[in-house]
Amino acid sequence: MKEVRACTFSTIPILYLFIGALCFSCSSTKNVPAGDALYIGTKVKMKVGGSKASRAEIKTLRGDLAKLVRPRPNSKILGIRLKLMFYNMGGFFKKKFGEPPVLLSQFDLEHNNKLLQNYLENRGFFKAQVAGDTSVKRRRASSSFTVKQGPQYKINEISFKGDTTLLTQAAVYKTRKKTLLKTGDPFNLDVIKAERERIDARLKEHGYFFFSPDYLLVDADSSIGNNKVNLYMTVKPETPLIARKPYTMRDIYIYANYNLNTAGVDTNRTNMVFYKSYYVVQQKKLYKPDMFEKIILFKPGARYSRLDHNLGLNRLVNLGVYKFVKNRFEVADSNKLDAYYYLTPLPVHNITAEINSSTKSNNMVGSLITFKWKDKNIGHRGEILTLHASAGTEIQVSGNNSGYNSYQFAGGVDFGLPRFVTPFFKINTYGPYVPKSHIFFEYSILDRQNLYALNSFSGEAGYIWKPKTRKEHKLNPIAITYVEPLNVTQKYRDSIAHYPVLKKAIEQQFIIGSNYNYTYDESTEKPKGSPGWFFNGNIDAAGNIIGLLAGANSKKGDTKELLNAPFSQYIRGEGDVRRYIKVGIKTIWASRLDIGVGLPYGNSLALPFVKQFFVGGNNSLRGFRSRSVGPGTYRPTNADSTNFLPDQSGDIKLELNTELRYKLSGFVETAIFLDAGNVWLVRDVPASPLEPYQPGGKFTGSFLRELAVDAGIGLRFDMQILLLRIDLAIPIRKPWLEDGHRLVLNQVKFSSNSWWKDNLIVNLAIGYPF
Repeated sequence: MKEVRACTFSTIPILYLFIGALCFSCSSTKNVPAGDALYIGTKVKMKVGGSKASRAEIKTLRGDLAKLVRPRPNSKILGIRLKLMFYNMGGFFKKKFGEPPVLLSQFDLEHNNKLLQNYLENRGFFKAQVAGDTSVKRRRASSSFTVKQGPQYKINEISFKGDTTLLTQAAVYKTRKKTLLKTGDPFNLDVIKAERERIDARLKEHGYFFFSPDYLLVDADSSIGNNKVNLYMTVKPETPLIARKPYTMRDIYIYANYNLNTAGVDTNRTNMVFYKSYYVVQQKKLYKPDMFEKIILFKPGARYSRLDHNLGLNRLVNLGVYKFVKNRFEVADSNKLDAYYYLTPLPVHNITAEINSSTKSNNMVGSLITFKWKDKNIGHRGEILTLHASAGTEIQVSGNNSGYNSYQFAGGVDFGLPRFVTPFFKINTYGPYVPKSHIFFEYSILDRQNLYALNSFSGEAGYIWKPKTRKEHKLNPIAITYVEPLNVTQKYRDSIAHYPVLKKAIEQQFIIGSNYNYTYDESTEKPKGSPGWFFNGNIDAAGNIIGLLAGANSKKGDTKELLNAPFSQYIRGEGDVRRYIKVGIKTIWASRLDIGVGLPYGNSLALPFVKQFFVGGNNSLRGFRSRSVGPGTYRPTNADSTNFLPDQSGDIKLELNTELRYKLSGFVETAIFLDAGNVWLVRDVPASPLEPYQPGGKFTGSFLRELAVDAGIGLRFDMQILLLRIDLAIPIRKPWLEDGHRLVLNQVKFSSNSWWKDNLIVNLAIGYPF
């Protein structure tokens, strides 16, 4: 991540580039063969002809028909066929960014006529007529289609035919109450196909393992008049007997240490062990049989269920100990199935190393190296033990404060178990993911040379479970953090006297409490870039039971200690909601609202520094430096210093972000964005005489007038394994200025070098900001 100031630039090269683009667009037919033409698109004209559809419905239908016509013309960006332009330029641009011209010779009029005709009939326009034609002008060709729409047929009645077979009477007929086919709805072939799949899915839950949607037949009778149609759902007579009857489970075999190269040995049942309701086969005793009890959901004698089938496979995959997971079924007798699971383990031990680097606008250059060692089967029940160690540096290569280098060392352990571990009762969730219990501990030391050092201990014990792919819960009944300052130099103590906010960085902190986090993410069940919702909410409470027992009251000066350190007492919550809307084929509108509130009480007058809120930076307000905004209208006296390291925090946070993301071509994406936000304090007086006084920092009813606002543009380079982001932003509202003068758009001076230097922020980051 990087924030730098930028200098002014000339607009002349951009003007030349724009003029050049126009010239190339004018010669877009230079690579079109003789006797052919550049195909530039189609138009669809609708003749309603008795249809009662609304204008909006007709417009939508016209757009859907236009999208069906093939081939599609060369793509445009701001009216320019940019990819075709690069193709015509030749050389490097042609190879990397070019797109060959789409030709009229590739257009098949008869095929497109049939395509549109079939589409209309599948949507209930049984009397529709389509006529197409092409025209050529200046070696550019276009197509046009005239559609006589006619009336759209509606569903009059739906009938589920029955016969003497168990399948249609006891299964298909019973699904009719949840049918997707509704009386009065337009005839739609896609809905009929979805209805067949719905019935098939329902049958799969009742043991019909060999059934298929193709065995269902829907007869449509459009001869009843009044532009209506009767639908008759039935099972095809040629449906085989094996698909007409339900199956129950007999035996379940689990090959827990399967390898394709040694398959013959791995499936040898001489070492087979029966545990409760299944058989475990493994030549090497890597896994204890009870590991699979809550993972394989099939039970002998129970009817086959596709849901249990898929959930079992998902649970095996999400254990994190298997490289490959597959299964198959065999018919055991007339109506029973045997299930076979073939599980190929990952290497038990694994070592990884990661190296990261960063630069900052205060001339700080940082690096971090992390080593991780994993044992993925330490308890032979799928438990994963992770040991990690890291070392990092942050060195100032130039500037007035050179010599204040930072060194950080950390090490810890994380132990995860694929089940709930509770002292008094057993819990299991029914879903695609195995619930996990985990214990985490880490120690770190931060040494800022010539300033101070910090010892830090943190640990937590809790649970993670996902009832559905889009939902995740994290609960840590025990969460402990202890931070202790070491070797605080006199120079740093003297600095606190001038800038009291620096005291927060070396506060002694003892936090013992619990936290809960909930995440809802619709994108996990959709293709990348699909619209949807995202929500993350968390609640964090500390010191409540201890504070209640101790009777602490910091407002009266009665502060209690635990292990010779004052403990924190607070409740804190934060909610982050995001919405992604598709507003075009290549455009996504992304927005975020982030609200946080923390309330110290009892043994605390203020939230611990590590629990306070901040805004500003490349994932927040991109027109302001990281942690440099607020609280409220407060502005530190040294905030404009190039060596100032901002750490402006608050107890309350409000942040809003919105941006339009447009895919230019290939892996390149651009965006325009707007950010707004601030943080505030719960109290307008310092928590203690040693705390900084921050006038204007308290949250009041005029908080909306105290929002910082910025705007900007950005480029994103999606290289699959990572997304590199460059955002350029400028502040357009500064809350620390006097009310009535906070909007600074009238101060924009593109011709001024000093304005660019003081206002333009360039953010380099990995991944989307939200």
